[in-house]
Amino acid sequence: MNEIIKKIEAAQLKQSVPEFHVGDTVKVYNKIKEGTRERIQIFEGTVIKRQNGGARETFTVRKNSNGIGVEKTWPLHSPSVDNIEVVRRGKVRRAKLYYLRDRVGKAAKVKELVK
Repeated sequence: MNEIIKKIEAAQLKQSVPEFHVGDTVKVYNKIKEGTRERIQIFEGTVIKRQNGGARETFTVRKNSNGIGVEKTWPLHSPSVDNIEVVRRGKVRRAKLYYLRDRVGKAAKVKELVK
């Protein structure tokens, strides 16, 4: 039974997923259906967590919009996620950046990783 589930999930994985980590600033191109029309909306923010793996992997992006923190979680292999573009790399030492929820302004920024 377990092998059957693995085969089904493997067929649903996306072929090209960009490499991004927690702390990176990304642009998520999200497909939105409104009636018969379909458009793409961009959500840009900092990745605060990635969890699970395989077909069930999700990631959460946080941004400040007009002084209010907004978080959205997407399945990584979802057909509604059109593209993920890495804007800048972040230098962090944590797997989950929940502490950013309590910070405002410059304190909520993540240092950029310079190679």
